[in-house]
Amino acid sequence: MITIRPAEERGHANFGWLDSHHTFSFGHYYDPQHMGFSSLRVINDDTVSPSMGFETHGHKDMEIISLVTQGTIAHKDSAGNIRELPAGEYQLMSAGKGIFHSEFNASRTDTLKFLQIWIQPNSVGGSPCYQQKSFGESEGFTSIITPDGRDGTLQIKQDMSLTQLILKQQDSAKWSIKKDRRYYVHIVEGQLTLNNDIELGQGDGAKIEQLEILTFAKRSESVKALLFDLN
Repeated sequence: MITIRPAEERGHANFGWLDSHHTFSFGHYYDPQHMGFSSLRVINDDTVSPSMGFETHGHKDMEIISLVTQGTIAHKDSAGNIRELPAGEYQLMSAGKGIFHSEFNASRTDTLKFLQIWIQPNSVGGSPCYQQKSFGESEGFTSIITPDGRDGTLQIKQDMSLTQLILKQQDSAKWSIKKDRRYYVHIVEGQLTLNNDIELGQGDGAKIEQLEILTFAKRSESVKALLFDLN
């Protein structure tokens, strides 16, 4: 079963300096039909004006993933991490028992665009943890986040994984589904066809349950998508 989450039906908030689209209920946007999917709680598609950003605020017991698609984030947190996150790199901040951080557009002239993703952890408390890495733009599937940090991936406190899919020279790719797992696909850029007849574009998402295989076929010059493997 595949359930589409069209980009144009997402929640929307515009504060002038921040223009944000919410795949799931978040902030002032509430939709009981879209409260999350398994441990996946938030996918926010944020556009931030130059020099603007999120003032220091706190998180607790949440795994927070950021992927910049344009520009650079200036990050600072109470654990002593002062970093810049450029386009294409992944950040995973485990809030643990509590952490305060700020996120700003590092540029005074250019717009920042990034995805902020929240995963509910399977254990609470513990020390906060910060991880950041570039995984490049390799064709096909690239493993980004896993529960055990295998093969150089970022390690998350949940029985889930995140895989990046890029199609440029390749026209298609296949993913074998594990029994009793659920999957979510989010299109970062480009257009593709899922399982031969479902067309998805930038910002679209799809919940996948009780299938045996997923096929991805590009419909634009290049495609970048995120594949969440969830319990």
